[in-house]
Amino acid sequence: MVQTTPRAEELATALLDAVRIAPQDWHRLKGNRRARALEQAAAALVYLLKENDAEALAHLQQAVGWLDRSISAPPCPTHHH
Repeated sequence: MVQTTPRAEELATALLDAVRIAPQDWHRLKGNRRARALEQAAAALVYLLKENDAEALAHLQQAVGWLDRSISAPPCPTHHH
């Protein structure tokens, strides 16, 4: 098992905070594949450092899905069709 340090978790969490899509930017960036993949990959790193492999894998799969275009943003639940 690889030993991680609290500092590594702090740095990963800071990275996630820096790349997380803010609520006020959600509509503008919800379909931005790079922004969404970056957010998911950063979240995966946080979970990986916390030894939560299942959550890390789920976020990595989401990141890949955004990059390979196999997933798209769902419609906004606050807007009616």
